[in-house]
Amino acid sequence: MLAITINAAPARADDGAKQIMRYDVYAGGFHVVDAQLDVKAPAPGRYHLALGAKTQGFLGELALWHGVFRTDGWHDAKTGVARPEVHQSITTWRDEEEIKTYKYNKDGTFKEYRLKDPDPGNDGSIKPVEAALTDNTTDALSATFDVMQRVAQNAQCAGEEEVFDGKRRYKMVFKEVQKVTLEASRYNVYAGPAVECTVEVVPGAGKWHEKPRGWMSIQEQGRERGTMPTVWMATMQEGGPAVPVKVRVKTEYGVLFMHLTQYDNGVTQIVMKDD
Repeated sequence: MLAITINAAPARADDGAKQIMRYDVYAGGFHVVDAQLDVKAPAPGRYHLALGAKTQGFLGELALWHGVFRTDGWHDAKTGVARPEVHQSITTWRDEEEIKTYKYNKDGTFKEYRLKDPDPGNDGSIKPVEAALTDNTTDALSATFDVMQRVAQNAQCAGEEEVFDGKRRYKMVFKEVQKVTLEASRYNVYAGPAVECTVEVVPGAGKWHEKPRGWMSIQEQGRERGTMPTVWMATMQEGGPAVPVKVRVKTEYGVLFMHLTQYDNGVTQIVMKDD
C-alpha cells in the first residue's frame, strides 16, 4: 500500500474549514473497526466534532456495534476556549439503540441530560442529575479538542478536563511522552512530526463498579503492561487544531492500534492506494 497526497497546497483553517480523518482499527493483527473523525468550524465562533465507529469483519459478525458521537459548541479563537452547546451519543448494540443528549449553557454551566433506550423509563425526557456530577464538566470530544488546539499552538500535549457521562464524572488527563517523527507505512498514511501523549481516565463522583469495566478495564490492562492508552497527534492544517494520527492501547488480549488511512481538509487529500 502507498500513501498518495493529492492537490497538496497549503491549507489554512478559516471559518468553514474542515478536517476529515478515516481510521482502521486493528486488534491482534485483524482489522476490526472502521472510524471517522470530522473536525469543522461551520461558522464564526463555532466548532463541530463528530466521531463515528463501527465493528467490521469477524468482530462485526460476532459483536455488531456502531456509534456516533457529536458535539456542537462555541469556540473563542483568541483564548482557544471551546464550550459545548450540545453533545450527543448514539450507540447501537445489535438492534438496541441508546441515545444520550447533553446540553450546556454558553457560560459553561450544565443545562440538561436526556436518555432514550429500550427501557420504558428512558423515553428521551429530561433526567434528573446531581450538580456534583455535572458542575464544571464538559464532554469527552471537547476535552480532546482542547488538547488538539494546544498541540497545534505550542506542540504540547497536556491538559485535564472534568467529564460527565450520564452516570458519573471523571477526569480526562493528557500527558506528553515525547516528540517524534513518524513514517508512513502500509497501515498509516501520515509521515512527519507528531507529539506522543498518554490519556488517562481518573474516576470521580458517581457510581463506579468495584471491578473496572469497559474502558476502565482496558486502561488498567495497559497500566499493568507499562503504558497507558497512547495517542500521537500532528498538525496537518495551518492554523487548525492538530488531529490524532495513531492510537495504541495495550490489553491482555494483545495490542490495539488505530491508524490514519485517509485525510481530507478540502485542499489536501492523503489516501491509501494499492501498490
